[in-house]
Order: sequence, then structure tokens, then C-alpha cells
Amino acid sequence: MKLVLVVAHPDDEVYGAAGTILDLLESGEEVGIVTLTQGERGRTLGLVQTPEQLAQLRAGPGGELQTCLQLLGVRNHRQFRYPDGALAQVPEQEALAALCPVLAEWSPQILLTFPPDGGNGHPDHVAASQLARAAFERVGRPGKLWYYTRPGGEPAGRLFRDVSHQVVTKLRAIAAHRSQALSTVDFLRRAAERIVLESFEQAFPPLAEGESATL
Repeated sequence: MKLVLVVAHPDDEVYGAAGTILDLLESGEEVGIVTLTQGERGRTLGLVQTPEQLAQLRAGPGGELQTCLQLLGVRNHRQFRYPDGALAQVPEQEALAALCPVLAEWSPQILLTFPPDGGNGHPDHVAASQLARAAFERVGRPGKLWYYTRPGGEPAGRLFRDVSHQVVTKLRAIAAHRSQALSTVDFLRRAAERIVLESFEQAFPPLAEGESATL
């Protein structure tokens, strides 16, 4: 596969990478997504009453994530059911035993996940990054390792992609996660530019001086 994302929650796939996913799929490439939790500890907006109901709404059949993936055109998806809010407490060997076979099967040219600090410090994002990096090592570093980054500045290894031509579909895909509408508002307040400008940092292999990351 050209690109595989390993993320913590339903909706982590869409804010920072939906335009890139759309571009790759439209060019005939394959994209895969691994979602480690069902997001049962997220906001509910009164749509459901219990964590179990929220898990079904967000990650169950016909739920928000499936609607989002259909809008994007992603056919390759693995849904894990590790505890939302406590991903760091899952024994690493248990998680790797489930994640490594997926990466071995899909053999991504690019593995995308959160940076080691989670990008925003969210403990589940930090844990997802740790698991993705450990799995990447265990399956023999099949390709490049990329991190989500925020636009701004031009550090070595960063790739900026203008996805403004995909903005309508990207917004529809974001809106599919309707239970997390307040999170969307928070995202727009903090980093609205990421709707049209997606950025990634190449962590492995390290780039030579003056070399630029490429998709």
C-alpha cells in the first residue's frame, strides 16, 4: 500500500490527512487505516447516553467512521477495540501482536502516525505513536515513517500539501463525525489552515542535508 495510517480514535484520520488520502486514491494508489479505539470516551452531544452506545455510533457498522471512510473511498480499514482514554495501559506486546500482522500484510510504502508527543499531548495519541513506531520496527521498516505535523515553519523533512481542491469532500468527511462537532470547532479555532494545507514530517529514513520529503 502507498499509505497506512495508525491512529487512536475515529476522526483522527480526517483532519490532517483527508486531502492526501483523496489524492492518492484518485491516482489509483491504495490507502489503509488502523483505528485503535472506538472513541467511546468522546463527546456525545446528547446523541447517546452510554460509552457503549457512543462506541457503536462512532465506530460501529453504519456509524460515523464508516460514513467518513465511504466518503473518502477508503476500503482497507481495521478497527481495534482498545480502551479509549487508556490506550497507554494496553500491554505493548498484546497490541503489537495485533498490529504487526496488519502492517506485514499491507506493507506500507509510508506509515503515518502521530509524532512522539502526540502532536497535542493527548495520551492516546502518544500511545498510538509508540505502538506504530514499535510495530514499524518489528516488521522490518517496510517503507518511510511519517508524522502528522502542524503547518508553519519549514523544518527539514517536512512536506506541505495544498489540498484545497479536495476541500468540499474533506469537509463532508469531517462532518460525518457529527458527535464530535465540538472537537471540529476546536480544531477550526486552533488550526483552520490544516483544512487546505496538510503537512507531514519524515522521521525515517532521515533525509540528507537539503533533501526534501516526497510523496
